[in-house]
Amino acid sequence: MEFISSLKNLEHFDPEAFLRVHESGEQLVSVHMNSEKPILQNGEWPISFIESPFEMAGKVPWAPDAYYLSSRPAFTLDPLFHAGTYYVQEASSMFLEQAIKQTVDLSQPLHVLDLCASPGGKSTLLQSIINKESLLVSNDTIKSRAAVLEENITKWGATNVIVTNNDPAHFARLENYFDVIVIDAPCSGSGLFRRDPEAINEWSENNVQLCSQRQQRIIADVWPALRQNGILIYSTCSYSKEEDEAILDWMMKGFKVEGLKLIVKDEWQITETVSTDHTMAGYRFYPDKVKGEGFFIAALKKKDGAFFAGTKRGKSKLEKLNKAEEAIAKEWLNEQEDIILFKQKDDVIALPASLQNEIPVLQSALYIKKAGVTMGKLAGKDLIPAHALAVSSIINKNIALIELNKKQAIQYLRREEMQLSTQNKGWALIKYLGHNLGWVKVLPNRFNNYYPKEWRIIKQNP
Repeated sequence: MEFISSLKNLEHFDPEAFLRVHESGEQLVSVHMNSEKPILQNGEWPISFIESPFEMAGKVPWAPDAYYLSSRPAFTLDPLFHAGTYYVQEASSMFLEQAIKQTVDLSQPLHVLDLCASPGGKSTLLQSIINKESLLVSNDTIKSRAAVLEENITKWGATNVIVTNNDPAHFARLENYFDVIVIDAPCSGSGLFRRDPEAINEWSENNVQLCSQRQQRIIADVWPALRQNGILIYSTCSYSKEEDEAILDWMMKGFKVEGLKLIVKDEWQITETVSTDHTMAGYRFYPDKVKGEGFFIAALKKKDGAFFAGTKRGKSKLEKLNKAEEAIAKEWLNEQEDIILFKQKDDVIALPASLQNEIPVLQSALYIKKAGVTMGKLAGKDLIPAHALAVSSIINKNIALIELNKKQAIQYLRREEMQLSTQNKGWALIKYLGHNLGWVKVLPNRFNNYYPKEWRIIKQNP
């Protein structure tokens, strides 16, 4: 087999064990939890839960808030998934948390870029570990993928994330702006062959070379945006040296960069490797050794460049609300949140006050698809609330609500007709097990369902 032959010179690669685990048919499933929307109590399901959404089968050792599952449930039919209480993410890739924690001072306000972010696993993980004064820019180049990214970031509910749809080269306009850049680079995908066996038919040495060239171009394009002493986290789901260690050597030759070693516990069975020419450290995840799929990650520090001076500020396209409009909008917000409000066209946008000066900077260089939380549209003395507000972490806890059982929640998420009982009139939050799913408007003779049409559940019950 051409693919196996291409890997035989890799250190610690065991062809027999590798093939055995791929032929076993075993499928691993893992999730990381949203700390802003907790559903577990000391790692266990609350007694009040009549039905648990999944059965946990141990913790992911390098990601404290993540769990393996005993089997893959129908996530699409779990209302808690749509509420953004957890995200389904491959376990090996969660090692990003260790790479960040070991190389970055997370107590400081940071500018973080997740360059190739869709569908959002790494971005939601990053948002959970940076502090609230930090900014996460979550980007994808492809328009359709950026739309999926926007949906998942919206459900996660955080205010300090901006979703963009830009080519890597556009970020060069933000010279020295980012403290951390994460590049989970497009690759030949060999690390995911166990999850998708058919994909091996598309693998070729030629595609590996094309991916390597593309990875180099992406890094070179975005490199100016990383400040001096900033951290670059580079990863792939490929086993090929050309896409992994060889990229580290290529960076050492072309940029002023320092490779960083990470602390890896022996029991994790992660393989530390070094690049051929410059012995830069990288970390390989082999599925016959770790409980996860194939993965490669490395951390590097930029040794040239400068620090962002804050002088390249464009004119903001966001206008502040007047006092009357602000009073209307603030009725929908948690008073404890330090939030600033803007208008963009007809929408009211809520952002952390700490990020007020960042929007003009980003607007001057990027196409912003989503900033902070879209609260809704002003209509006279009222606000027509947006779905993003319903699932956000800043919503007023005293808004009228309707708690649903699972059957009703699925009907709501399908936008089907349902019978509800409430004395309230007007806007109400739909909840399931205490977590917000979206809005309904209660009228005298009916309910209007405001769950986004494009996000509704189409899948039928298993």
